[in-house]
Amino acid sequence: MSGRELPETMDAQVIREHGGPDAFEPAELDVPDVEPNHVLVEVAATSVNPVDTKIRSGAAADLGPDLPAVLHGDVAGTVVAVGAGVDDFAVGDEVYGCPGGVAGTGGALAEYALADAASLAHKPDSLTMREAAALPLVTITAWDGLVTRADVAPGDDVLVHGGSGGVGHVAVQLAAREGGIVHATASDEPKRDLARNLGAQYAFDYHRDVADYVEEYTDGRGFDVVFDPVGAGAGTLEGSFDAASLKGHVVTTVARGDVALDATHTKGLSVDVVFMLIPLLHDDHDGRRYHRDILRRAASLVDDGDLRPLLDTETYGLDEISEAHRRLEAGEHVGKIVVDVAGE
Repeated sequence: MSGRELPETMDAQVIREHGGPDAFEPAELDVPDVEPNHVLVEVAATSVNPVDTKIRSGAAADLGPDLPAVLHGDVAGTVVAVGAGVDDFAVGDEVYGCPGGVAGTGGALAEYALADAASLAHKPDSLTMREAAALPLVTITAWDGLVTRADVAPGDDVLVHGGSGGVGHVAVQLAAREGGIVHATASDEPKRDLARNLGAQYAFDYHRDVADYVEEYTDGRGFDVVFDPVGAGAGTLEGSFDAASLKGHVVTTVARGDVALDATHTKGLSVDVVFMLIPLLHDDHDGRRYHRDILRRAASLVDDGDLRPLLDTETYGLDEISEAHRRLEAGEHVGKIVVDVAGE
């Protein structure tokens, strides 16, 4: 069901081969036909996540759609057509989610995106489309890691690496809301101030010796929960094991690489790996509905003033996607980089 006559074609940015940020090129594509259990979303905005740059570069080519490909998972926009079997949404609803941009799905770098309705939730009323587009992947990741798996409880000492980063800035807010005593690492004082403003009671330089900050902040006991969205790729995961308390809980988003597991054995640690894309890559409908439920609960937190996105100061349009990717890879951003697909 469609609320208005839709165009036959749409503007998009595609990659025809893997490469640097300049691999993107404009394309005119057919507007997807709405399918059962899906909705067609007129895309207002999307945000840039590290996995998007890795798929584009070829570093994570196995996760990406077949070439030529439309990338990006995060989306905020308006439903313009509803497929058979969908009763949660109607034409005109404003939605957000992370329904695609990986193998077997279409991405959000286009005027329209086809999305499994189970992957979407209604957009928080208090957010703009740009703000809403910044939240899905990072919020699902942080929620799954801290609320569901680690089950942060009042009084828990929680360490969040990269407390002003994409996933980290949401993790700080969620851990604080759950009653945790939040400690955040960041690379400089302005970023540490941001983490404190988001709810961290303590923030310090991530270069510090692990034993030193464990002693200062936990009297040598270690942290009940360590949330590490940096992980094995940057060499922080073993330090996270060292920072955890006996029988503590370590949650990471990056476990690939050579990592010594000795501390997990000697301390009896629980270790969880959060990979938000699993329901998309494996056509796991229960997992997609779980993500939808997180986004619904997150929207309530946002509208109640308990969760807010942190957006980078730079703004980009669809035709500036190369610059947006270049900025993320250069590490020049603070907060989420958002691309205004609709040109708002």
